[in-house]
Amino acid sequence: MSKKIILSALIMLMLTSFNLMSEEGMWTFDNVPTKAIKEKYDFEPTKEWLDHVRLSSVRFMDGGSGSFVSSNGLVITNHHVGVGQIQKISNAQHDYVKEGFFAKNQSEEIRCADLEVNVLVQMEDVTKSVKEAVKSGMDQKEVLEAKNKFIDKIEKENFDKTGLRSDVVSFYNGGEYWLLGYKKYTDIRLVFAPERQMAYFGGDYDNFTYPRYDLDFCLFRIYENGKPLKTDNYLKWNKDGVKDGELVFISGNPGHTDRLKTLSQLEFSRDVTIPLRLESIQNMLDALSRYANRGTEEARRALIYQFGLGNSLKALTGQLKGLKDPDLLAIKAKEEDDFIRRIKSNPEWTTKYLSAFDQIKKLNEDFKNYFYTQNYRNFGSSLFGYALSIVRFVEESSKKADDRLPGYNDASLPGMKFHLLSPAPIYKDLDKELAWINIKMGVAKIGIDDEYWRQVFGGMDPKETLDKLINGTKLDDVNFRKSLIEGGTAALEQSDDPMIKLALKLDPYLRQKDKFYRDNYESVLNDAQEKIAEARFIIYGRNTYPDANFTLRLTYGQVKGYPMNGTIAPPFTTLYGLYDRCLDFGDKGSFELPQQWWDKQNKLDLSTQVNFVSTCDIIGGNSGSPTINSKGEFVGIVFDGNIESLPGDFIYDGKANRAVSVSSKYIIEALTKIYNAKYLVDELLGK
Repeated sequence: MSKKIILSALIMLMLTSFNLMSEEGMWTFDNVPTKAIKEKYDFEPTKEWLDHVRLSSVRFMDGGSGSFVSSNGLVITNHHVGVGQIQKISNAQHDYVKEGFFAKNQSEEIRCADLEVNVLVQMEDVTKSVKEAVKSGMDQKEVLEAKNKFIDKIEKENFDKTGLRSDVVSFYNGGEYWLLGYKKYTDIRLVFAPERQMAYFGGDYDNFTYPRYDLDFCLFRIYENGKPLKTDNYLKWNKDGVKDGELVFISGNPGHTDRLKTLSQLEFSRDVTIPLRLESIQNMLDALSRYANRGTEEARRALIYQFGLGNSLKALTGQLKGLKDPDLLAIKAKEEDDFIRRIKSNPEWTTKYLSAFDQIKKLNEDFKNYFYTQNYRNFGSSLFGYALSIVRFVEESSKKADDRLPGYNDASLPGMKFHLLSPAPIYKDLDKELAWINIKMGVAKIGIDDEYWRQVFGGMDPKETLDKLINGTKLDDVNFRKSLIEGGTAALEQSDDPMIKLALKLDPYLRQKDKFYRDNYESVLNDAQEKIAEARFIIYGRNTYPDANFTLRLTYGQVKGYPMNGTIAPPFTTLYGLYDRCLDFGDKGSFELPQQWWDKQNKLDLSTQVNFVSTCDIIGGNSGSPTINSKGEFVGIVFDGNIESLPGDFIYDGKANRAVSVSSKYIIEALTKIYNAKYLVDELLGK
């Protein structure tokens, strides 16, 4: 090795050692920076500690995180994670989202319609095997196809062997592949949820802000074989909350980050994908607002969609603002320049890896119009989504494994069927409104003569066609969906259901488009990203963490306030502040307190810790993650980040980025003195 390369390696070692001192990072459980934690906080998580936390953590496949908090299968997550399921078991007579829900005993717990909860029990590095599936001389299309087929094979074999949900996931943008095995639970029952007004106190005004005063949690129970799950892996409840400066950990499933993406990819998000998504979301929100104004029941049905889309609107707006910040882009440009300079320091690296950056830039330039057009080819109907999913499920499951589309292996099919047979209500009038706004937007942008819309409408009037499709379909009936799946290809071909007929008509066209995307975009992007990932490993090793991809991660930090608006945000808030904020706004609207919170105010300890902030590095998907102290105890539950954290999809700023949690102390205070849920408190406290 030359002296130049040795010197470069020493500089790199110094830089990566410095990075380890930062609290930034969403670390996989096989690569937690235990030495850095020990060095800064004088605490080193042991393997036993990490295993216990991992097995106590759960993933809500609705899109969030949670944890076991009793030996009897009790699971806690955010209200805003569980609200979709709460909505599905509600109706016009019982609006559990608005009113709250409390099962006074296990016989009153209500089974969720289609909730799947996962526990990560297996982790295996299969990088070598996946990459060996690629043979010399393959082009980019063949490489992607070979990997997809091999991944399907691994997942099926592991599923057959273990019975676990088996997912092969990519880390470091293709630098590593891991087989993750999850124990899957689908008998989940609602135990407790507060009124929506308390879970989202402050509403959209306070969303992504701090100080906060939310009671954003709910409780479910996992059942196995008809009985509450017995488990030794749960987080013991610390009823005292946290202290300023205390070391805390967050174990959860962050959804998505782009911190390892190239500068040109970030610019593409800024200029193309995020603006397109914001436009679509705003149009959907406008349609939902009109629908909700029709009446009380329509407002109830629309609420969950409005909440989710409103949250996305605010998050994406913050991300876009970050990407338009020249200081943020300057930091990312400097990081990339340094990375490229290191690649150029070695002629072999230059030849092998440098072109990947230009390859990605050119790819996005070439596909800019494609992404624009595809954005407006969206029917927007959940009923049509069911139709297309059933058509593909039936067709793919009848094929030999090697002939199926990616992702339709035997390990994946049971999960697909579970969701296709959800008994959750489907509201045709709402589905029609959401479809119509997507159709209007699509036709206005790319024209009724676009090949996609020609396939959908065949020259007929769009509004009349939509009415006939939705009014005529029976796909809102779960028994009808079941009959189609069980009847197979013959049932589909014989069906006169208009949505099924449309799905059968459109499916060949959509498959062709999917193949074009895989062959011409995804295969090229994967090739370039894997080259960059390989260079990153050579230069930086595994001292960095992979981008978030809705897999279990551990992050650490301390309870700590931060500079805000010319003053200082406190490390935690109290019940005094809750009542004060309510009164500041006249006890109205988003800041109104339910009457029982006034009736029982004198029972409360108003100094009770309500919400707190920590320097832990989180992102969307971490919602519901437990905040844990060094003893492995539950001290809070993450429900948000502050406004300064919104660019966290691309960069972490330890000075101002904060994770916002509900304190364990507040939950116990509310359950005890407001909701009279003594048996739940006893279970949480292990009495």
